[in-house]
Amino acid sequence: MDFAAQITRLPIAVDETAATRAREANGWAGGDMARLIGGTAGSSPYLAGLIEREGQWLSEAVAGPVDGVIPGLMAAAGEGDPAGALRQAKRRLALFTALADLAGIWPLEKVTGALADFADRAVQVAWRHALEQEAARRKSVLEPEDVDDDLCGIFILAMGKMGAGELNYSSDIDLIVLFDQDRWPERDPHELRASLVRATREAAKLLSDNTAEGYVFRTDLRLRPDPSVTPVCLSMEAAERYYESVGRTWERAAHIKARVCAGDLREGAGYLERLRPFIWRKHLDFAAIQDAHDMRLAIREHKGLHGTALEGRDLKLGRGGIREIEFFTQTRQIIAGGRDPELRVRGTVEGLARLAEKGWVGEEEAAQLSADYRAHRELEHRIQMVHDQQTHALPKDAAGIERIARLSGEGDTQAFRAGLEARLGRVAKLAEGFFAPGKKRQQEDGPEWGEAAREIMDRWKGYNAFRSTRAGELFARIRPELMERLAGAARPEEALTAFDGFLRGLPAGIQIFSLFAANPQLLGLIVDICATAPELAEYLSRNAGVLDAVIGGDFFADWPDAATLEASLSAEMARAGDYEGKLDTARRWAKEWHFRIGVHLLRGHADALVSGEQYALLAEAVLRAVYPVVEAEHARRHGAAPGRGAVVLGMGSLGAGWLNARSDLDLIMIYDANGAEASDGARPLTAGAWYARLTKALVTALTALMAEGRLYEVDMRLRPSGNAGPVATSLSAFAAYQREEAWTWEHLALTRARVICGAEALAREVEAVRCEVLAAPKDRARVLADVAEMRARIFDAKGSGGGLEAKIGPGRMQDIELTAQAAALLAGLPARRLDDQLAGAEGWLGEGAGVLAQSYALLRQVQGCSRLLTAGALEPEALGQGARALLARETGVEGLEALSDRVDEAARGAAKVIEGALGGAERGDDGREG
Repeated sequence: MDFAAQITRLPIAVDETAATRAREANGWAGGDMARLIGGTAGSSPYLAGLIEREGQWLSEAVAGPVDGVIPGLMAAAGEGDPAGALRQAKRRLALFTALADLAGIWPLEKVTGALADFADRAVQVAWRHALEQEAARRKSVLEPEDVDDDLCGIFILAMGKMGAGELNYSSDIDLIVLFDQDRWPERDPHELRASLVRATREAAKLLSDNTAEGYVFRTDLRLRPDPSVTPVCLSMEAAERYYESVGRTWERAAHIKARVCAGDLREGAGYLERLRPFIWRKHLDFAAIQDAHDMRLAIREHKGLHGTALEGRDLKLGRGGIREIEFFTQTRQIIAGGRDPELRVRGTVEGLARLAEKGWVGEEEAAQLSADYRAHRELEHRIQMVHDQQTHALPKDAAGIERIARLSGEGDTQAFRAGLEARLGRVAKLAEGFFAPGKKRQQEDGPEWGEAAREIMDRWKGYNAFRSTRAGELFARIRPELMERLAGAARPEEALTAFDGFLRGLPAGIQIFSLFAANPQLLGLIVDICATAPELAEYLSRNAGVLDAVIGGDFFADWPDAATLEASLSAEMARAGDYEGKLDTARRWAKEWHFRIGVHLLRGHADALVSGEQYALLAEAVLRAVYPVVEAEHARRHGAAPGRGAVVLGMGSLGAGWLNARSDLDLIMIYDANGAEASDGARPLTAGAWYARLTKALVTALTALMAEGRLYEVDMRLRPSGNAGPVATSLSAFAAYQREEAWTWEHLALTRARVICGAEALAREVEAVRCEVLAAPKDRARVLADVAEMRARIFDAKGSGGGLEAKIGPGRMQDIELTAQAAALLAGLPARRLDDQLAGAEGWLGEGAGVLAQSYALLRQVQGCSRLLTAGALEPEALGQGARALLARETGVEGLEALSDRVDEAARGAAKVIEGALGGAERGDDGREG
């Protein structure tokens, strides 16, 4: 039977001109088919555009068997250029499913199923294409022959409505992209992960980008575990660990609908089977009812969905909407599904039917909710068909609602409104009766808190930290003392707001609240942090495990030396299992020590100058402990190091021995193959390739975002020839370059270079080359002229600073550092630290050297505090009382305005010295004009 013969209902045109134009343009259509085209185009501008663009294709599609259209589109989606083929197929799918829906030819399940099936096909095509492109990259760890329908071990979970085969007409698709970490044991795991992440980003972009040809599907990857800190494609092992440890009720509910839609179907099925205990608990889980109710209220509070008027009403999230039915169904499934596998179905209507069969829902109740759900979803499609918008809100005016009524085939708008209001009220009544929320319990926190503060406290119940009854009970125990401490802060409201940020970021509450309950002194620490550095409090919420270190007994002991730190980390890593476990151990260890430095600075146990040295010692210890582990893993894959090995050279602030809380690491790798042409392992590499890959492995080990975060960001642009040069440089090439080719700025950088770790004999030779290059005679005029030019370029590129900006601008940190490096270079000094460089340059700078050193100390104090407080610029109006007190204590200057003036004054004094010294750039050594 052809399309026209199955039409059972017709939309009604709101815009008769548009309807007439569509009918005339499609003269092949007659009777009900012409009326369907006219009614559709006359009420949906989006579909009118598709009819105009795809009219010829439509005439052919409706002439044949209805059930043959979707398979044809699926086949066409994989032909030719995926970007164009998928978009054309999606346009035609959108047009055909809309007409089949509006004409009553297909029921809801057929429409949503066709959309979901096409989404599966689009995902498979997009990811395979992206992986083929990635494998074609010269430096990719993937090879072209690796790419097959298993997608190199990637499998993709369709979540939400796509997972249930119930995709919206204009829906996003929610995906979780995972990979089998054991698929390619011979490949470098970090490089492999980087390749899969790149391919995933490109595949999502291919689907999401809205081009002249349209888009395929807006693609959302944020349902993955902890999306703010995890890559878009992560290992299934990491995902399993996350759900086992901190998975939340809403994530359990989301996984009810999870389905492997593309890629390695076998591994994906195994993964979901291993996740089954997380989704389906063995015991009846009535606590899920309260969690689901909290989610409902949180959604309403966040979206402001309390209105009852139809205009603007959110059909999905509002009272009596689609989400109410889904929560009603899924919560019952979660409660009992652990003990009854027959309840573990994805579809909402199917779930209601199973619940009715098992007696969890009355049969009449299930039938009514199923009918209301179908009606809601069909109406949702009509709303989205008007402009192809991912919206669930009814139009905000009467004319818009009339348009939706007509598109639904309803000529009586009042009857349409009455039926919709009755349906919404019916669903709301059933949902409220089930969840039966109790009255909010008023918190007894004392009368001193104002209305704004109480609004903050009222939000806490909806946070992840309070998702369990046990967490709430533990928090109730610590709450009185906590609120007393917050009230005692210099500015209680500021401290409370920061503590709210801490709570909001916690993935779970039981562990941290138990820690507070057992160790009340931690409450004082967390309040101090909240009152001084809110960003540190937010960091702490994501890394609450560092608090374990506080109760270890030696947290406030004197700082150990680098050797002790290195030995401690090496011992920790040795106890870890595999390579990835060692790197995660390093991250966990480093976070604790990094946090310790920050707390010592906040509480005055160390000043900003000392803490900067501690941050540098910590980075040095991490490099010294991690480097041999990376080298050993690399040697296991490719054989022992050819020649005499390599060293890691710390540049910039690391070489000079002073970092701040947010510093990255400037590194150079230098090696000596000593005549060896290649390594001798099972997968040998040429000497240059061996050390280049070692360098990349080290950078990955430091920067990769793993379960415990990352260690450091790394910058290697200070190597010979910068980004254009090899990532690892041979000793002979390094020496020749520095002697014969290096620019002045590269010699300036060499003044702060320091070997951090690696082969000891080679380290001595690298240092000898450094000292030789620095001691060589210099063209004074050229050095000064180059430094003057560099200053000008820096200021042009980065601005001139001002106020509390400590680093950038004339007379500020970077400017003084450049001058000190120039002084060391002109004097041939091997000194790396700024004070030593300035002290050896009095012949050039005279008394100005002391001015620069004094100004630099103040600026470093400001910078050290600044980078602990915020990642951005210090904004005086955003600084709380605790931050102001920290700055005053460190600098000895009370008040931000006075401090800003003092910084400006110091910078002006330093700039005057520097400009005076560089004024001789065009003079001879004897001071006469050259």
